[in-house]
Amino acid sequence: MTTVTDRPTTDTKDDTSARSLVDTVFRAREISIAGALALLILGTWISNPRFLDDQGVKDLLLNASILVLLAVGQSVVVLTRNIDLSVGSVVGLSAFACGKFVAGTDHGVLTVLLLGIALGVACGLVSGALVSFGRVPALVVTLGMLYIIQGLDYWWAQGDQISASDVPDPILGLGSGSVLGIPYLPLIALALLAATAYFLRGYRSGRELYAIGSNPEAARLAGVPIRRRILGAYAFSGAVAGFAGALWLARFGTVVADNAHGWELTVVSAVVVGGVAITGGTGTVWGAALGALLLTTIGSALIVLKVDAFWQGAITGALLLTAISVDRIVSLRMTAALRKRSARHGNGA
Repeated sequence: MTTVTDRPTTDTKDDTSARSLVDTVFRAREISIAGALALLILGTWISNPRFLDDQGVKDLLLNASILVLLAVGQSVVVLTRNIDLSVGSVVGLSAFACGKFVAGTDHGVLTVLLLGIALGVACGLVSGALVSFGRVPALVVTLGMLYIIQGLDYWWAQGDQISASDVPDPILGLGSGSVLGIPYLPLIALALLAATAYFLRGYRSGRELYAIGSNPEAARLAGVPIRRRILGAYAFSGAVAGFAGALWLARFGTVVADNAHGWELTVVSAVVVGGVAITGGTGTVWGAALGALLLTTIGSALIVLKVDAFWQGAITGALLLTAISVDRIVSLRMTAALRKRSARHGNGA
């Protein structure tokens, strides 16, 4: 009788300590990224104090806002052990479509944002359906979507561009306005970031995304609706990308067909550098946001320090390789530690 009563208690403690180990590791990753970001900002400020003047801080936050949004959407997909390479193209399509829609009109901000989100959701659902129900590899699907959307955008634009003078003032005000000295865009990005983080940790459907990425077969046996969750993840990523496209229009005013071209790899880099494992199942959107802020700050710092822009790509690549290597080492060590704990528990039984 004693044995029957004690074993579940030990199992519970073992599971709790395992989760505690995982949480501790990734909390440390986020702290290390924040530390690296602080050192980068401090070093650049020492070299050029204007880097942290009022306008410098605003520019830094504004430049990072859209990348942070895209990193949040991409993280949700990567957690399921998939990837979305079409987000940059969706941003470009959404920005141009929204610009065409509002040019010379008096359409309001809400209408433009909803249009951008709708376009993004449509693109996300196509990719998500092919990946989840069609079982086509995510890399193939989203790379194909990237080229399809880019081709559609170029065909539609025909070399045309949307000028800031054609965009209604309320929409431009969203990109340039602020509250208490803080621009709107960083506040919007922070709100979406906090809401997504709460959903992933506070709701069962959010936690199921982690389960799918950690072990798809175990998630299936546990009754997790894998296909629906993956479809939802892609729809969310597309919605965020479309939303970011509308904000791109508000931020810059002038829009051409190839806006955000090449951002796909930057977004993936931000997510992986931020501690979201490319193999799925681990990481947080907070870490991904820190990764996006770090990459953006590196770009701004290199400009301030008058360093060749080539080095931004080289540094980003080095950070990406380092992050993947660290993920692999941490994963192997965590697996070994959990096996040791399980063995000790088995021997104690």
